[in-house]
Amino acid sequence: MTGSAGIGIGAIHCLLPDTKVAVEDLPEFAMLDAASAEFARSSGVRTVGIFDGAEQAPLAARACRELFEAHPGEPDALLLVAPRAPDVLLGSDACRVQTEAKLHSAFPFTVEGLGCTGSSSAWALARDLLLADPDREQVVIAHASRPTGVDRIRFPVTVVGDGAFAMTMVRGGRPVLRAHRQQADGAFHDLFRVEYKETPWYEWREVCQDPSRYRFQLATVSAGRLGEMVDQVLADAGVGRDRVRTTLMQNVTAAAYDFYTSLLGLPIHPVCGRHLAEYGHLGAADVVLNLNALLESGELERGDLVVVLNNSPVAAWAVTLWEV
Repeated sequence: MTGSAGIGIGAIHCLLPDTKVAVEDLPEFAMLDAASAEFARSSGVRTVGIFDGAEQAPLAARACRELFEAHPGEPDALLLVAPRAPDVLLGSDACRVQTEAKLHSAFPFTVEGLGCTGSSSAWALARDLLLADPDREQVVIAHASRPTGVDRIRFPVTVVGDGAFAMTMVRGGRPVLRAHRQQADGAFHDLFRVEYKETPWYEWREVCQDPSRYRFQLATVSAGRLGEMVDQVLADAGVGRDRVRTTLMQNVTAAAYDFYTSLLGLPIHPVCGRHLAEYGHLGAADVVLNLNALLESGELERGDLVVVLNNSPVAAWAVTLWEV
């Protein structure tokens, strides 16, 4: 997806907890086997942020309310990036966010089934919605990250923290979405699962069906896909790697930053590692938090290009090129 329509980000608002807990102080840590405990210690996560007792939809709604309090507007659509597990079955988390955020003008729906990559897919879809109908002016995207059950240590993936975001895509927004590519491989659809139908929520446990398949096969496929997609996105925009000011990605483990820096020849910005260490993995909120912090840092100048990588174990991948 490319184009010169000038559609970009209107505003971003991120919610992060004040309460932080060290990884080794998490209740499940004492029950981990040796391999899982060593993984947690070496993941790069020092603490995770925790919201006390909050459900996901109210957190996403709060992010939306606070965003529009600072940046008033009437969005045409609300894209809720689905959480790991819905707050309710049969009901609608997206409609709950709409009513609790008082976004009555926005048609709500959910971007689901893509894991962390959902936020990148959502901003691309928001851009498409604005391009498709000149009467649309604004699309809001929201997401809240919470663990699936009570456990936050997801061996062999990451350690999960709490957080939420809301952001808008508008005409004339900056940074501008210059180019975007996304892919998925359905062969990995069942690599992770939670048996929940006959189990109370406090006993839900996320299980990786095959850790070696995650660590080796999926890692190899992801490396190839993301490498090709970066080349495609830069070609779509007609720029070389030397034009890229910096690169962001989601916060899963510290080792991932070195891996993708070496693979792509595009250094991952240190803000990713700082957020990983302090807040843990925030699902689809990671790349939004990292992008927002970078934009607020004052490091970038108008016209700078930023590549955002995003992937998930489903497996889905996305690469976006933003122009500040």
